Amino acid sequence: MKKDLSSQIKLDRIPRRYYCPENEIEATALAREEKIDTRIFETADDGAEFIAEYFVKHINRYIDRKGKCVLALGAGASTHRVYSALIRMHKEGKVDFRNVVIFNISEFFPLNPEGPSTLARLREVFLDHIDIEDANVRTINPGVTKENMFDYCQAYEQSIQDEGGLDLALCEIGPGGSIAFNGPGSAATSQCRLVLLDEETRHGIASNYKCDVAPTTAITLGISDIADARRVVTMAWGENRASIVRKAVEEPATTNVPASLLQGHNHIKVVIDLPAAEDLTRISHPWKVTSCEWNDKLIRRAIVWLCDMTGKPILKLTNKDYNDWGLGELIALYGSAYNVNIKIFNDLQHTITGWPGGKPNADDTYRPERANPYPKRVIVFSPHPDDDVISMGGTLKRLVDQHHDVHVAYETSGNIAVGDEDMMRYFLMMDKIAPMFGVKDGYEKLSKEVHEFVNGKKAGDTDSADIREIKTMIRQAEATIACNYIGVKPQNIHFLRLPFYETGTIKKGELSQVDVDIVKRLLEDVKPHQIFVAGDLADPHGTHKVCTDAVLAAVDELKDEEWMKDCRIWMYRGAWAEWEIDHIEMAVPISPEELRFKRNSILKHQSQMENAPFLGDDDRLFWQRAEERNRGTAKLYEGLGLASYEAIEAFVEYKPVK
Repeated sequence: MKKDLSSQIKLDRIPRRYYCPENEIEATALAREEKIDTRIFETADDGAEFIAEYFVKHINRYIDRKGKCVLALGAGASTHRVYSALIRMHKEGKVDFRNVVIFNISEFFPLNPEGPSTLARLREVFLDHIDIEDANVRTINPGVTKENMFDYCQAYEQSIQDEGGLDLALCEIGPGGSIAFNGPGSAATSQCRLVLLDEETRHGIASNYKCDVAPTTAITLGISDIADARRVVTMAWGENRASIVRKAVEEPATTNVPASLLQGHNHIKVVIDLPAAEDLTRISHPWKVTSCEWNDKLIRRAIVWLCDMTGKPILKLTNKDYNDWGLGELIALYGSAYNVNIKIFNDLQHTITGWPGGKPNADDTYRPERANPYPKRVIVFSPHPDDDVISMGGTLKRLVDQHHDVHVAYETSGNIAVGDEDMMRYFLMMDKIAPMFGVKDGYEKLSKEVHEFVNGKKAGDTDSADIREIKTMIRQAEATIACNYIGVKPQNIHFLRLPFYETGTIKKGELSQVDVDIVKRLLEDVKPHQIFVAGDLADPHGTHKVCTDAVLAAVDELKDEEWMKDCRIWMYRGAWAEWEIDHIEMAVPISPEELRFKRNSILKHQSQMENAPFLGDDDRLFWQRAEERNRGTAKLYEGLGLASYEAIEAFVEYKPVK
């Protein structure tokens, strides 16, 4: 089984010289928009290796120079790769830690003996595997109270000064650009203190520490404490950090993005992988800083940007526009603005189709989907029992109406997303109905147990197996009603209930061959001509990514089958983000009536309306997000001079890894 295939999805071909320039002159030109020394690597593992080597070099230098090295270390998930590399280098004899002093950069407060602990995590992933002296590991005293918090935090800072100050600090760029637990609003002068953790940070803690209830407060070194270190290294991996990395690295320093407050440090490095770098100028808009290696996608991105800058549709762009905005290279390549304009206009026009399953008996030369076979067997994989309608409800309806054999596969039960109030609504109704029809055996006992459990439930309590099953039934019923509304055949609705999800808690298991085999069996039974799969990998709870990895792993194991060779895989987004226009390969227009139909199909999932517990940091409900994103995509097409639609659902084709 191949794991983590979703991380190998490459939508762009990024020339190596953009992120790994050959000399200092080129590096200076490429990074001229960046206010921090930023190192970009192809993978997170490559970046972690660089950081580990950097630390080994400077640990040895400081020990040689003054007999010891003082570190401040974070325990965020992004740092774990670095610690793995440091452990390996330690075992290879490249560094020892006997003369190293380590300060824990932050710790949860109050520290519950059975709850998460950053020091416990640091020991687990790093300290227990090296030769550091216990006396040289300094952390927040779990006995500190709110009454003596101020004095204690000052004393913790003083203990750092007593060691001669920090030589190296290591932490990740967290949600909102946080550094350690210094969230948005933290001042550059902030010191060690007690802080309140925001909801996005707590969601990340619950996932990373595999706990049901994340702490609400923590003690952290302040921005000024970290900035006082002689050298600072911070990192970020993955596309969900791309936007905040750009703000931290390229925009003016602001307390709204704490990582940006390190811009004035003389020896700071931000280390990122390519997905986290995708919003930086040299990656997203390289024509601003260098001569480009032009391909179709980069040209499309440049023209869309130029249209935005000039306020013109594509076909009205002139030679002067190209020259004024630094895109004269394209004129030299294509001879005139008209030639570039018509090429990109046609490219974008050809992404639009009202036939997402392919139009039968039509010339499909310039259509995103092939005409034959018709009708097609289609599987829509939905991580949760509503992602199908949220992300591609209009396209799903179109596929059904155009007589394709459409299957919907719900990969997880989604039961932890059903609130107790939504479940009790059904019990309050059944408590009245059951006596009317003489339904007593078993039901009264179950109802009593459920009422007692809910009334006595405390934060963090795991639902009983019976309650989890009832919540699963609620979500399955809602999904079935939505499918019936769309017109999916009852026998084509599949509830896979992948085992990795079925823990009853926010903590999930690891993806296993058992999960992949369940997906494989469905694929082998249906032998689809089309697969739709979630490409929205930035969801805060991580379920989309695991579900997509399960499908891609199954596809990888079946890719040599003849029927699989004739299958196209389309990735959708919608709940958490939308595809950028330069990546879109199929755009399905949605009429006002179809958009209302899509909204109604989302509303069939009543338990996920007002009380859905995992909305992330976006206050909009899922139907609102979907409509606004779909309308936004249509508006973008219209602004480029293409046809005007009410809304558009967008897709990108996935090609299996060879």
